Amino acid sequence: MAAKWIEALTGSLEQKKQYRDARKRIEALPEPYRSVANAQHRYTMYYGGITDGDTLVQLFLDLADLWERAAIDGTPIDAIVGDDPVGFAETYAAAYGGKQWVDKERARLIKAVDEAKRKERES
Repeated sequence: MAAKWIEALTGSLEQKKQYRDARKRIEALPEPYRSVANAQHRYTMYYGGITDGDTLVQLFLDLADLWERAAIDGTPIDAIVGDDPVGFAETYAAAYGGKQWVDKERARLIKAVDEAKRKERES
């Protein structure tokens, strides 16, 4: 009973556990994969702005999978991220879609412009 009440305030406890597990998997990677995975994780947290917990958790679980597989196979980092690590990280995050913080502001901007145009036409 208490867990449901806590989850109502803080979000899914299962999602938090999955997220922590993904972080542990990233921290267990050998260098240089750990450094790159941590950098991509950090960038995604700032850039991605994803608000949907399921989507965010899946993104980070898949990120751990990607870098674990690369480390196991000995795949060169360049073969994964190419010449544009920012472009790679942004494309990676965009592939997951989901609601983002900026979506609310985009809707507000569009609404404000539409209302201004309507008032302008009425004048």
